[in-house]
Amino acid sequence: MTDYLTLLAGVICAGVGGELFVRGTVGIAGALRISPGIIAATVAAFATSSPELTVSITSALQGTPQIALGDALGSNVVNVALILALAVLIVPVKVPRDIIRRDLPVALLVSVIVAVLLFDGSLSRIDGLVLIGLFAGWLFAVIGEARRQRSAAVEVLGEHKPARAVIESVIGLAFLIAAGKLIVSGASSIAASYGIEPFIIGATIVALGTSVPELATAIISGVRGHEEVGVGTILGSNIFNGLLIVGTAASITPIHIGLMEVAPALVLGTAAVALIFPFASGVIGRWRGVLLLGVYAAYLAVMAQWGAAA
Repeated sequence: MTDYLTLLAGVICAGVGGELFVRGTVGIAGALRISPGIIAATVAAFATSSPELTVSITSALQGTPQIALGDALGSNVVNVALILALAVLIVPVKVPRDIIRRDLPVALLVSVIVAVLLFDGSLSRIDGLVLIGLFAGWLFAVIGEARRQRSAAVEVLGEHKPARAVIESVIGLAFLIAAGKLIVSGASSIAASYGIEPFIIGATIVALGTSVPELATAIISGVRGHEEVGVGTILGSNIFNGLLIVGTAASITPIHIGLMEVAPALVLGTAAVALIFPFASGVIGRWRGVLLLGVYAAYLAVMAQWGAAA
């Protein structure tokens, strides 16, 4: 029972911390006159990916980097197939052209790159550095565009005084750090007690718990009429997860795992991102949300089957 309460406490901390950190960092970025799409893909995405980063570092240091890999790849499926699906069902999303051009192709390639590097059954420290290098290249391109778009900045998630925004960011980050530790602790203990493979528990329970901030961001942005923030945050978070977070875990402790074991997360994660590619209108309609929920249901079914087989 203690393990479940620990996991629940971690999920709650992730939700509270993510909300505070996103509001605070977006407030700071807004004061710096950075446009919504750029804020979403960088500041907000980093904020909502902080639990995954903490889980990654903690699990790698504890010698179980498979949890980090499962959490990162599983979170990518959850982000699009569940979180964005729910947001789209509430409010159809209009995707800006810059996000389609800059972030969507990279998010599609993340799973392909990880699959190629995992072809030999492991992610070495060199592979981890390659992923981090690719992330740095993408981030450099985003920063360059942010400078060009600086004059187009608008209000995103509400008005913030600088002092209040800083305080919210610090408090939110503290909650997110606590969430990562609580979630990985509770999930690891539950996995051990039931004999479940670390990757499976990371790809389902831990991934869902650490994706709570993305859910809050997507719903809030949709309700407030800033849909581009939700999409940018989710795609940016997927890029952070697949490149920076997996790369960090592999750089600390090499990850040894068969490609087929992670194939469901890689394949369904890629399929989910492909499904949100907008048509000429640039709108992701509610029917896409239904299809995405079908992808998430398939993901849960495969994970449950693999968990039972293990």
